Amino acid sequence: MFNRDYWELCKPRVVALMLLTAWVGMLLASPPEIFPWQAFFFGTIGIAGCASSAAVINHLVERHIDIHMRRTQHRPIASGRVNPISALIFSLILGTVGLVTLIIFVNPLTAWLTLASLLGYALVYTLFLKRVTPQNIVIGGAAGAAPPLLGWTAVSNDLSAFGLLLVLIIFTWTPPHFWALAIYRCEDYAKAKLPMLPVTHGIRFTKLCILFYIVLLIAVSVLPYLIAMSGITYLICALGLNCGFLFYGIKLFYTEDVRVALHTFTYSIVYLMALFLGFLLDHYLPTLLRIL
Repeated sequence: MFNRDYWELCKPRVVALMLLTAWVGMLLASPPEIFPWQAFFFGTIGIAGCASSAAVINHLVERHIDIHMRRTQHRPIASGRVNPISALIFSLILGTVGLVTLIIFVNPLTAWLTLASLLGYALVYTLFLKRVTPQNIVIGGAAGAAPPLLGWTAVSNDLSAFGLLLVLIIFTWTPPHFWALAIYRCEDYAKAKLPMLPVTHGIRFTKLCILFYIVLLIAVSVLPYLIAMSGITYLICALGLNCGFLFYGIKLFYTEDVRVALHTFTYSIVYLMALFLGFLLDHYLPTLLRIL
């Protein structure tokens, strides 16, 4: 039970998605013929450690809120299975190991950017923004959007426009992703007295905002092709995935079935995973075809 509870504190599924985007950043920053072994191995340890540390802090800070929500009331700290002091120590160990690994084996730039995203998520978003504004996920989304840039800098050691564009994609994707879940769990957020957009402005307005951000995401997601960061293979993947996301956004807007919000949330996760895998397919396909 000890291992399982502490593993849950790290939000492994969320961290896994973050690592996928970080890996894509690493690989896109490298020529197709070269695999960045050191940056990949130590960058993964460092980014995963810091992301897990932030996740534990999120559990710790929100334990009094979690007990009021069906989705979170059984979390390890909220349910009393893990002591808050033990969780804090666990978080500090994870964060320290992650940062030290990045500083020593990757580069200081990646370490400080990772620290900034950790503090942005664990403190600015969780402690402050989430409680004071319905735009919390928009403003705080920058911290969660950082992993592909961290992966890029782990290899290149510089702030490239290409790496920042990857951040922009996730930054734009975050509101429709999270607000779809917020609609599905609207009663929980209202009970916990959190000013989420569906609670403060209503579900209809939130659906309109989701649709707006999906349209914005469509525009942002084709930019890599327009600036020659990626080729036609990526563009095809992006357009196909965008059609699916737009379908769910329109369906959500015109239906009263709350289950569609959950389906939209689920698709958004598939969307992001597939979009970033599309980057890799586009990056490596020409080399593979030459080999074959």
